[in-house]
Amino acid sequence: QIHLVEFGGGSVQPGGSLRLSCTYSGFTANYYAIGWFRQAPGKEREGVSCLSTGDGSIYYSDFAKGRFTISRDGAERTVFLQMNSLKAEDTALYVCAVDHPLCVERLGYYSGSYYRDHELTTWGQGTQVTVSS
Repeated sequence: QIHLVEFGGGSVQPGGSLRLSCTYSGFTANYYAIGWFRQAPGKEREGVSCLSTGDGSIYYSDFAKGRFTISRDGAERTVFLQMNSLKAEDTALYVCAVDHPLCVERLGYYSGSYYRDHELTTWGQGTQVTVSS
């Protein structure tokens, strides 16, 4: 069973930085589509960034490009999201997820074959990011 635990949220001023981490366990397949999503109060959840643990391909949403960087430490089984130049509109609950269809698609996997070897989406518990002056 896959398990995800996030750390690193907090409160920062506009223009500040935070690094989120997502430690995973229970991976048994050769590759996974893992990513970060966020949900602000009153808004729908949206994808932030995704990474393939197989070939290292990466996807960024438009609002994350140039400000956020996703990376992975395979030995530590952790995926990071470095967030710079934070804005008030980045305030949200940030959640790590594995096998989400958005990441599967944006990383170039064919969902029909992907989900033969993977389960449906597994979510972490989330970590709150608040950007405020």
